[in-house]
Amino acid sequence: MGKIEELYQEWQSLQPIKEEYLQRLNRKFMLEFNYNSNHIEGNTLTYGQTELLLLFGKVVDAANMKDLEDMKASNVGLNMMREQASSEYPLTESFIRQLHQTILREDYTVYRQLPGGQQTSYVVHAGVYKTRPNSVITCTGDRFEYASPEETPALMKDLVEWYREEEQKGELTLAELCALFHYRYIRIHPFEDGNGRIARLLVNYILTRHHYPMIVVKSADKENYLNALSTCDGFVGTSPSDGAHADITKIAPFVRYIEDCMEQALIICIKAAKGQSIEEDDDFMKELKVLERQKKQDIAAELRHRFLHEEEVWNIMEFVLSPIIQEFDKSIDTANAVFKFKHVETVSLLSQAQDGEAGVGINGARRETATPELLEAVKSAKSLWYHCQMVGVQHPKETNIVIEKSFYITFFDDHYFVDGVLNKNFAYGSYPTEKEKGQIVSQFKQDILSELKEKL
Repeated sequence: MGKIEELYQEWQSLQPIKEEYLQRLNRKFMLEFNYNSNHIEGNTLTYGQTELLLLFGKVVDAANMKDLEDMKASNVGLNMMREQASSEYPLTESFIRQLHQTILREDYTVYRQLPGGQQTSYVVHAGVYKTRPNSVITCTGDRFEYASPEETPALMKDLVEWYREEEQKGELTLAELCALFHYRYIRIHPFEDGNGRIARLLVNYILTRHHYPMIVVKSADKENYLNALSTCDGFVGTSPSDGAHADITKIAPFVRYIEDCMEQALIICIKAAKGQSIEEDDDFMKELKVLERQKKQDIAAELRHRFLHEEEVWNIMEFVLSPIIQEFDKSIDTANAVFKFKHVETVSLLSQAQDGEAGVGINGARRETATPELLEAVKSAKSLWYHCQMVGVQHPKETNIVIEKSFYITFFDDHYFVDGVLNKNFAYGSYPTEKEKGQIVSQFKQDILSELKEKL
């Protein structure tokens, strides 16, 4: 007899448990499931806010309205799942879509900025299978594709039919049945949003139908949860169809994860039935460790961002700005030799503001000879500016000519923008071609000639 079966029999031997113990157990599960399942997906409500909202209908401190509504909808979905699992009706696609409609509430639009700076948007449909492809970027930087919108209806039909047949056959353990259903469902990813929440609800639907305690996937354990799933991907393969029809022999890591969750749930239920405390002593330490790890990750990310930013600023100064300025200066010298301007001034600045109003001079600056002031400016630079001014000209017709020209490069989080003829975004690590730089210089020369022709 396995550990789960032993714990289950002990729990059954303690039935019926006192009503007050049962209420305390149900309250703990309701709060922990809703808090953790939503927190995994980015909900910002604290456990305390979740408790006040779901138990007393109160909101304290600043809270995101969508997060509040999502948490309330999650609890409605949990009750809906429990009721359906306790009925005699089998699992259907219709119920899964209704559950999705319940937790998402309504359609909504998502707005995103593409790497090139363009804005895009798409509609997330509540209770409707996805209408656009969805994927995730793995830790290795690869794109992992889920089932296409065209494949999804047939794969979901297969999943529900497989579950009904497998439940009748009873050849899989309950942990295997839950794990395999969850894994296959996630590899289909049938909706545009909310797939993780639905998957965890449906695992508890299966457990409830078999009279087992429901489980909670802790947000503090998110990394292990996702690692168990992704480890299985390596055995199953990347094809969406393979994932949607995965074999139990290839998802052992996730089966073990579900077994651990079931054991923990049974231990808490046994404690509750005995009237013992069901507060988990390590929860506080787990949360502290998560916060500590997040802090370290944030610091590392910030340091990495600073380093990459500094490298890119130097590269752009060297490979983009300097060659263009050299050509600009030649053009100005030639114009000055012919028209003898009374005053010619050029300045190139590294600015900590995107408007380039003030900054540190970078004329001829090089990394190896940079001043401390310039090195510091590079760390938080927002833009590179070049400005030239030509005042007065020795000409019988007109001496009050003023010609001013500017050229700038602006830095953003994931790209930089080159002004002038190009008016174009570039990803960091990529640079304008020689032809594009030539276009900028040619336009600069044409602008000077146009103004001279107009004013003389």
